[in-house]
Amino acid sequence: MTDPSAPDNTPGAVQPPPGCPAHADAVPLSGLEYQQTPSELYRALRREHGAVAPVLLEGGIPAWLVLGYAEVSYVTSHDELFARDSRRWNQWPNIPDDWPLLPFVGYQPSVLFTEGAEHQRRAGVISEALEGVDQFELAHRCRRIADQLIDRFAGSGEAELMSAYAHALPMRAAVEMCGMPAEGTDTDDLVEDLRMSLDASEGDDPVAAYVRVQERIQQLVKDKRATPGPDVTSRMLTHPAGLSDEEVVQDLISVIAAAQQPTGNWIGNTLRLLLTDDRFALNVSGGRVSVGQALNEVLWLDTPTQNFIGRWAVRDTQLGGRQIKAGDCLVLGLAAANTDPQLWPDGYVGAEGNSAHLSFSNGEHRCPYPAPHLADVIARAAVENLLERLPDIVLAVEPEELTWRPSIWMRGLTALPVSFTPVMQ
Repeated sequence: MTDPSAPDNTPGAVQPPPGCPAHADAVPLSGLEYQQTPSELYRALRREHGAVAPVLLEGGIPAWLVLGYAEVSYVTSHDELFARDSRRWNQWPNIPDDWPLLPFVGYQPSVLFTEGAEHQRRAGVISEALEGVDQFELAHRCRRIADQLIDRFAGSGEAELMSAYAHALPMRAAVEMCGMPAEGTDTDDLVEDLRMSLDASEGDDPVAAYVRVQERIQQLVKDKRATPGPDVTSRMLTHPAGLSDEEVVQDLISVIAAAQQPTGNWIGNTLRLLLTDDRFALNVSGGRVSVGQALNEVLWLDTPTQNFIGRWAVRDTQLGGRQIKAGDCLVLGLAAANTDPQLWPDGYVGAEGNSAHLSFSNGEHRCPYPAPHLADVIARAAVENLLERLPDIVLAVEPEELTWRPSIWMRGLTALPVSFTPVMQ
């Protein structure tokens, strides 16, 4: 197996920038053979570099990958040292206009990049708008959406669940919460553009996809400004904080993106666990307790958001024995932190009954309340409904044939083919 810390001297290989000795042995976070098993990458990086590892982003751009649970918790709890405004980045002169990670790090006037009192104002609007969502009504809505999606393939005896179910359900639930129709061409296009902007495959244009997402949400805000309704968008527009239309657009994109791609992968990863692990397969038919256990275990061991970019150092400082320069970019290694051997010295991740994972991040910029609870409602309804409607569902391939999307950022299957006894409508 190739040592991931070894420099690559082949022609065209990504190399660290000149004059950057800290990144002389950096590992590229693109094109990795470890994309199918990123835990191997994290173990190798820990062995070579400790809790904070030098890495190279697309195009050889240097950054730091924070691997330790304590270190990620420290970074996310100290905004005065590690802030969210990406305009601090010392690498902007080296970033091309078509850089594929621009949708993640290009500064936008959204809640994701605000700080201090402004962030509290913007996050407060989102939280209060989401608090207006009735969780019982949301669960009912998700069951209805689940039934509609299952009806499309129940009679065939087979399905590919990632596209037909796992990603489709949370998107429809999210757009309904925001006041958009749950079905239709516009919603389907929005799903695909969000996928490209968050987790691009070869041949995708993530920047163009993000522009299309923004245009669709701008139209939604315009419509709701004219005709408000009992939805998240209208509550944000009429909130006493007085957000502008552009602020609402940017923050809605963050809300919908967080509800769709990560929740869809949370559903898919949980279904994979339930269909491949005998611990759950033996119990699922007899009750629903194991579904909750599986959802929680996935957040520890196969969290949908593997890595998050990021934080930017406000001044020169130290972290995990590393000298961090002002303006350096830090990537939060959420998946690595969740399985940190310092946290689990015996090698066993005790996920059962333990929700202290960092899958929703930590600190002031964590996923705002009550968003994690709403995501749980959506994911739980999706998994339970599928198992209830198709109780003899099984994988249509061997477990080792399942493949993960080639992304260091998101953890989700490319496909989840299943078979079951056809159900006539």
